[in-house]
Amino acid sequence: MRYTVVLEEEADGGYVASVPALPGCVSQGDDRAQALSNIREAIELYVQDCRDAADPIPTETGKEFVEIEAA
Repeated sequence: MRYTVVLEEEADGGYVASVPALPGCVSQGDDRAQALSNIREAIELYVQDCRDAADPIPTETGKEFVEIEAA
């Protein structure tokens, strides 16, 4: 499964990571790597909770990515 993660740098240091497709799935870290590691764990727990509750696992839809070359 693939999910978009939004990383926001905090003014006082550190990063907050959230997953728009998974409401309430938010984590943080002192640096980008830690924030990404923590949100990966949060996503895994979110998906496992959905499975345990026999709820559907949210998927991400409606996103397209376009690559361009910047000269």
